[in-house]
Amino acid sequence: MDTKELLKKVRKIEIKTRRLSDHIFGGEYHSTFKGRGMTFSEVRQYQFGDDVRNIDWNVTARYNEPYVKVFEEERELTMMLVADVSGSKFFGTKNQFKDEIVTEIAATLAFSATQNNDKIGLILFSDEIELYIPPKKGRSHVLRIIRELLEFQPKSKKTNVAEALKFLSNVMKKKAIVFVLSDFIADDYKQNLKIAAGRHDITGIRVYDKHEETIPNIGMVQMEDEETGELLLVNTASKNVRLNYGKFYKEKVDYFKDSFTKSGAGSIDCRVDESYVKKLLGYFKRRG
Repeated sequence: MDTKELLKKVRKIEIKTRRLSDHIFGGEYHSTFKGRGMTFSEVRQYQFGDDVRNIDWNVTARYNEPYVKVFEEERELTMMLVADVSGSKFFGTKNQFKDEIVTEIAATLAFSATQNNDKIGLILFSDEIELYIPPKKGRSHVLRIIRELLEFQPKSKKTNVAEALKFLSNVMKKKAIVFVLSDFIADDYKQNLKIAAGRHDITGIRVYDKHEETIPNIGMVQMEDEETGELLLVNTASKNVRLNYGKFYKEKVDYFKDSFTKSGAGSIDCRVDESYVKKLLGYFKRRG
């Protein structure tokens, strides 16, 4: 897409998602994700009702009257958006491709974080790390993230969620709020998720299309595996083919739910024809 068209698209997404984050998610986000704790701010004279445990004995001794330490919430946080840019996410119908929904969800979350003066970073992954944008603050930084989500062309069409989580654990040493956006048609990431979730506040957002869940009976169909590029002749009239595909798909979904639950991370299922606004709000409210 040319620059003019790209900027138009970025602007459209900004208007839509910023309105959502301003009116809906700002407060929810703030109350759901608290700061890292309390940090020392200043000392002041003791007042009746103050907690005696906060008395600063050094200052008290110097001035011969009681002084207490004042603490305030250390509010600033870092949000990391970890988005799957592999081939499988381009499956969709009615012009609502998964990558568009992923971009809108990511932008909404990013603007919610910006409202709270938090930093936002981005990791784009396939079966390798395609792009890493270190966390920074501000609107122009969020717009850059949206731009990358819209136009980035991955080198690989394969998926490796474990690789993305491993990279996250290596680059983010301090606790971060992490949203992993993918269809999670992958496996073998449970251990890496457990390690990352031990340090970070992680939520997996599974974005999927209802047409992926089953294969309709439409006879012999030539299909391209989006991740390998291989052309396959599939007999969808075969009950076994349909059953095996359904089993394969269910296994991946069960693995996703089991992995995130057991590691103590949060998860959201978001179908492309459903309202992601309701899904996010419901999730924030349950956690708040």
